[in-house]
Amino acid sequence: MVLFNAATKELTAKIVYYGPGLCGKTTNLQHVYDTLPGDGRGKMLSLATQTDRTLFFDFLPIDLGTIRGMKTRIQLYTVPGQVFYDATRKLVLRGADAVVFVADSQAPALESNKESFQNLIVNLKDQGADLAKIPHVIQWNKRDTPNALPIETLEREVNIFGVPTFPACAMRGEGVRETLTGVAKLVLKSLAEKYGGGVVEEPQAALGAPPPPPRPPVQESTRPLEVEELSAGELLEEIDEIPAETVTVPHVAAQVHHMPHSSVVEVPVVLDKSLFNGENPVEIKLKLYIR
Repeated sequence: MVLFNAATKELTAKIVYYGPGLCGKTTNLQHVYDTLPGDGRGKMLSLATQTDRTLFFDFLPIDLGTIRGMKTRIQLYTVPGQVFYDATRKLVLRGADAVVFVADSQAPALESNKESFQNLIVNLKDQGADLAKIPHVIQWNKRDTPNALPIETLEREVNIFGVPTFPACAMRGEGVRETLTGVAKLVLKSLAEKYGGGVVEEPQAALGAPPPPPRPPVQESTRPLEVEELSAGELLEEIDEIPAETVTVPHVAAQVHHMPHSSVVEVPVVLDKSLFNGENPVEIKLKLYIR
């Protein structure tokens, strides 16, 4: 799930690269890391066995710039392809906002692709998630091999949800950026629909394209005294875009225009005890504007 940091105005989404062993998941992340500008990437962590196969995960945070006033980051993970590390797969997959399924295009790998895709569906189901409702794309990797299956065959056998697909040769870097851009667009669109509504800027700056022109500064206006409850969705909206509202409490409104800057205002707030029944912390924000 998306992580919000209200103090720093940051949101972080998690994308997991999934697929059978030796399909090219780590190669994808390595190419992304090597081609991203230094100020748009974090450190890449990789834990591998002696045979160079990913044992746990690769973790690569990417800065996509500011979207709707929030600094947006994407964290890329890969899971181990080996079947006997399924518990680790589940752990890395937990809380994923999107998935890139990397398939091996070679004919002998068809069954491994299908088994790994079904394993992805089952592991998400065990966590209460449905792959059909999660943003995901499929990459047909190793298109340069002589025994690569036709894309039509792979689409029919693997792409059961009809999601966007991308042919690739990760070893040469072909199709890697297109795959990441495709899934990043789906993630940001999903965030906009779930938390903010509207259309977000496309993730171009961190993926090699020139950044969009900066937005002109918005002139702040003074507002009357108000108390607001902020939801997770409202965190995506620019503070400057919040409309001013007239205070409806009579005895407070009468004092607003004569209130010195050093005044102390007491605002009674009644909290429903049901807010504190859950396990998650409850964050309450009060915003006071004095005119």
